[in-house]
Amino acid sequence: MSWFTKTFSSTIGRKVLVAVTGLFLISFLVVHLVGNLQLFKDDGGNAFNVYSHFMGTNPIIRTMEIVLVVGFLLHIYEALVLTRRNKNVRPVAYAYNRPEDNSNWSSRNMGLLGTVILVFLIVHLWNFFVPARFGGLDGVVVDNVQYDNLYIRVVESFHIWWYVVLYVVAQIALGYHLYHGFQSAFQTLGLNHKKYTPAIQMFGAFFSVVVPGAFAAMPLYFFIQHILN
Repeated sequence: MSWFTKTFSSTIGRKVLVAVTGLFLISFLVVHLVGNLQLFKDDGGNAFNVYSHFMGTNPIIRTMEIVLVVGFLLHIYEALVLTRRNKNVRPVAYAYNRPEDNSNWSSRNMGLLGTVILVFLIVHLWNFFVPARFGGLDGVVVDNVQYDNLYIRVVESFHIWWYVVLYVVAQIALGYHLYHGFQSAFQTLGLNHKKYTPAIQMFGAFFSVVVPGAFAAMPLYFFIQHILN
């Protein structure tokens, strides 16, 4: 077994992979959020459809999609392996164990939170990504150019109550997942400093509220708008 394989199959190596892929996925969330904010423009979805077309046709973006999928799969796989190893190390809980005294709720339920997010991602990708990449959307003309009308697909989906509930619950799970994962990633990578760690933790808490909150605002906005109309 080579040093590379041995290193990244160890518990520490797998934690590093989870941390690195986690931070990479966090950067994707920011990019994805900035693009999706186009939904709030009062232009009938033109800006969002142009943005979606760019994301679906730019060769660099399409290449990064492959990297993103690999990052997702690696993050999930390594997290599952670590969870199984932790259970094998301590298969039976101590009779008087009080984990709430030593860790927060999100850190003890990362598996549950990750499962909720994964279920949402599968539904989300099937509903939006698959039609956008493989056809099935109506067309719309913007500045004499034909685009797929993904905006209408999004708006119609956000009129469905159960999908809105799933979306919001998934963002709550994402917030808790990020709250623990953000600071944990820096700790795993050894980026601890008595001066900067509190700032990292504060920014992580801010990020875990603002980003999922912004995502959750989108379906709520269109659903409430639909009800009022």
